[in-house]
Amino acid sequence: MRTTLQLFDFSKKINYKNEILAGLTVAMTMIPESISFAILAGLSPLTGLYAAFMMGLVTAVLGGRPGMVSGGAGATIVVLIALIKSHGIDYLFATVFLAGVLQLSVGLFKLGKFVRLIPQPVMFGFLNGLAVIIFMAQVEQFKILNADGTVRWLQGSALYSMAGLTALTVAVVYFFPKITKALPASLVAILIISGFVSVFGIHTKTVADIAKISGSLPVFHIPEIPFSLETLKIIFPYAAIMAGVGLIESLLTLSMVDEITNSKGSANKESVAQGIANITNGFFGGMGGCAMVAQTLVNLNAGSRARLSGIIAAFTILLIILVGAPFIEKIPMAALVGVMMMVAVSTFQWVSIRIVNKMPKSDIFVGITVALITVLLHNLALAVLVGVIISALVFAWDNAKRIRAKKYIDQNGVKVYEISGPLFFGSVTAFTEKFDPENDPDKVIVNFRDSRIVDMSAIDAVDKLSKKYAGLNKELRLKYLSEDCIRILKNAEAVIDVNFDDPTYKVMPEK
Repeated sequence: MRTTLQLFDFSKKINYKNEILAGLTVAMTMIPESISFAILAGLSPLTGLYAAFMMGLVTAVLGGRPGMVSGGAGATIVVLIALIKSHGIDYLFATVFLAGVLQLSVGLFKLGKFVRLIPQPVMFGFLNGLAVIIFMAQVEQFKILNADGTVRWLQGSALYSMAGLTALTVAVVYFFPKITKALPASLVAILIISGFVSVFGIHTKTVADIAKISGSLPVFHIPEIPFSLETLKIIFPYAAIMAGVGLIESLLTLSMVDEITNSKGSANKESVAQGIANITNGFFGGMGGCAMVAQTLVNLNAGSRARLSGIIAAFTILLIILVGAPFIEKIPMAALVGVMMMVAVSTFQWVSIRIVNKMPKSDIFVGITVALITVLLHNLALAVLVGVIISALVFAWDNAKRIRAKKYIDQNGVKVYEISGPLFFGSVTAFTEKFDPENDPDKVIVNFRDSRIVDMSAIDAVDKLSKKYAGLNKELRLKYLSEDCIRILKNAEAVIDVNFDDPTYKVMPEK
């Protein structure tokens, strides 16, 4: 049981006070965000709260990273808004279910490890962009909806009280840990601001002004849609995008927690947990979701390092839905805004600014590009994908320039080319230009001791080179190929006509 769930691994010391208080704080910060994104997508607030409960509970129990928090995240629901408007809520639930199946498959086939391919500049850009999004989302709380449906900024005393309470919250969150770390600063700030507003009768925006949050337990419901190929064609693209966005954000969050806690989580296990959580959402009326960076940071800053805080947060949300709504609806939005603003400040990677003059220009470009795409398009998957592609192209270009060839004629009159650097699609042109078949002697050796044949482009380049020398009745020998290079060449026999018994193209492994 311990190896499966690891809920109460008694070999590791758990600070139960920190876990409980962190869970309560996380629940307070998840509620307005889940409600806001549900309303943004045209859904009932309860759809967002159900997602927060189910995502939080399932991933806390089954996830690959203790201390992570999942919920009804905006990153995933935003990609489904068009589907909801065109086909309705049952198609949403079916899509969330299918996205869960895709995520579950990624975990079962152990594909989560590919998150390691995301370079550090992409992580910097992702987190910096996310910090800006979190901060700007809080600025939106300084606006109100008019009776005619238009939105305007708060004015007069309403603006002053909102700004003042927010500033007071920020001050409490910043200074309270300098006094004591016995209680989470975020929870203390929420309680202080709520008490301050209640005692002095300050009229300000509260959670109730966003939506009513009382309801019942989630009910099992099979989406009422036609089970046909046509339906699959409609929901699959949305499900694939949602699954990709959810996994990228979740696995990036996992990597972030690994760095903060100096420990190692399981990407594949987290993928399975995210999948099961979204499958559950599809059948129980939740809008689905993924890991939430801001709430995870709140959780970690409150001292949580185990699964218990996530479980506490999930059941707190459920309890609030069932009986606690009247109390939670009285919490001033300024308190939650202040807490989330401080989360945004801590999310921003200030170190990326301090070391910017020491980073390669390509890394700076990647970080800025990822951050801009994240902020402007709110598409985290696209931002990360673009960042990885740019980084890969830069890497390929840099390595393409590293191919070298030292040339000399030995005592037997044989021309030797000593190759250094990787031979792959980016370097094959430079590799080919190193040789002079027409003017070379009758015997040529290509020494690959310091090189590596990487891909089919490299194999094709070697094949064409051998044919050039063969056409001139000259002998070309490949020497000191590594075992994996030999295996690649053997696997390519059906493609490029390699004859290992032919003395004009003989592979000689290093002895």
